[in-house]
Amino acid sequence: MEVVVLYEDDDVLVINKPAGLVVHADRRTVEPTLVDWIVKNYPTIESVGEPIVLADGTAIARPGIVHRLDRETSGAMVIAKNPESFLYMKRQFADRQVHKIYRAFVYGELRDDRGIINRPIGRSANDFRQKSAGRGAKGVMREAITWFKVLKRKDGFSFIEAQPRTGRTHQIRVHFKAVNHPVVSDSLYAAKRAPALGFSRTALHSYKITFKGRGGKEISATAPYPADFEHAIKLLTSE
Repeated sequence: MEVVVLYEDDDVLVINKPAGLVVHADRRTVEPTLVDWIVKNYPTIESVGEPIVLADGTAIARPGIVHRLDRETSGAMVIAKNPESFLYMKRQFADRQVHKIYRAFVYGELRDDRGIINRPIGRSANDFRQKSAGRGAKGVMREAITWFKVLKRKDGFSFIEAQPRTGRTHQIRVHFKAVNHPVVSDSLYAAKRAPALGFSRTALHSYKITFKGRGGKEISATAPYPADFEHAIKLLTSE
């Protein structure tokens, strides 16, 4: 799977992550990761950042990783190239100063042209892999807000733009499931629905990311649609 660099300076990379590429190892499987690509192509980044330390004390390397995308999500992702940039970007994410725009296909035709989903997210009571914004949630409920607008509706599907104003795990997937419009072909949150529009993975793409560089310059990068998105867009826009 090819990783394309969308933007680069002395402090950061913005890459277009292909769907199916996991960001870092999880010890359960042995497969290529984005971290492997980083270390091979930018060896100086290997010492940047913080590992994840598992309950058994095992450390999982995450060089330069300041945020992550799920395995099946494609699109724009920021990587820090040095320790100063790592701390600077982590602070921007924590302070909600990074502006992220996603594009997705969801089941059903949303009634409103635009709206805000404001539903706290907790853990699912039924599946340890899932988060929940519904009555079945348990544990600490964390604030979660997603803005959205509909770009196209047709044949029982909607093509949407979503802007998460908070950064909860699986936020867009959880929020659209909570309003009965789960993301197309999401095997975790829409397991009972048939895959559609030609997708063999969750139909979610990190379309654009905007943030401030260390020098104060605004940096913005847009990730071109992958082939499955292009195909689905044609299906929904053809007469």
